[in-house]
Amino acid sequence: MHYVLNNIPERTQKPREKGFTMAMDKGLSLREVEDFIETSGVYTDIVKLGWATSYVTPNLKEKLKLYRDAGIPTYFGGTLFEAFVIRDQFEDYRRILDEFEMTFAEVSDGSISLNHDTKCEYIQTLAKQVTVLSEVGSKDAAKIIPPYKWIQQMNKELEAGAWKVIGEAREGGNVGLFRDSGEVRQGLVEEILTQVPEEKIIWEAPQKAQQVWFIKLIGANVNLGNIAPNEIIPLETIRLGLRGDTFDHFLNLEK
Repeated sequence: MHYVLNNIPERTQKPREKGFTMAMDKGLSLREVEDFIETSGVYTDIVKLGWATSYVTPNLKEKLKLYRDAGIPTYFGGTLFEAFVIRDQFEDYRRILDEFEMTFAEVSDGSISLNHDTKCEYIQTLAKQVTVLSEVGSKDAAKIIPPYKWIQQMNKELEAGAWKVIGEAREGGNVGLFRDSGEVRQGLVEEILTQVPEEKIIWEAPQKAQQVWFIKLIGANVNLGNIAPNEIIPLETIRLGLRGDTFDHFLNLEK
């Protein structure tokens, strides 16, 4: 940092288990990736190539190499996994992970109906090949999953070999963990946290108000995902109490 300020919350350092920031790349160019890495790479733990954008992204291998050379792992969005599975091409998906030198993969069922035991079998299989992130929650706003089921599925997926579980919100932050207005389903989140370790959860929170809510609830080192590349630095200031939204939240910290 360029200067000293007291009463700043301590941030975990990369590679970290807590305070994780997942950025969503929805189609950045190679030049944009270079600029993103220059400005925000130090604050970014992993990058998701949103949903199935990798299928149509030009210069994909070159893009992945830029991230890899910067020490930022990447993974394909869970919708791509689902696109392979629904077409009975799971083994093709596994070969794609190897072809593109992917070390992470996301298992989700937000767009397809998948028996949960079957989903856990996919997690078990992929966990032998890569580090697995599994997503819980539906992309269908009309499908409301009760808290006990979120908890049950998250714990089973962790037991199956998922490194972390992701709370679904989509890139708009208006399904799953959130109402269609973007408001957090507070009771759902608080109930999940009674049964699932918070360091094992990445909360998709693309909207600033959602990020602020989670930071105030859990702290500066909450795991947050689906962050737009140009919002990584703004998020870091929110984590540190250096933006109006959390300005006085950390001022009572002991020096």
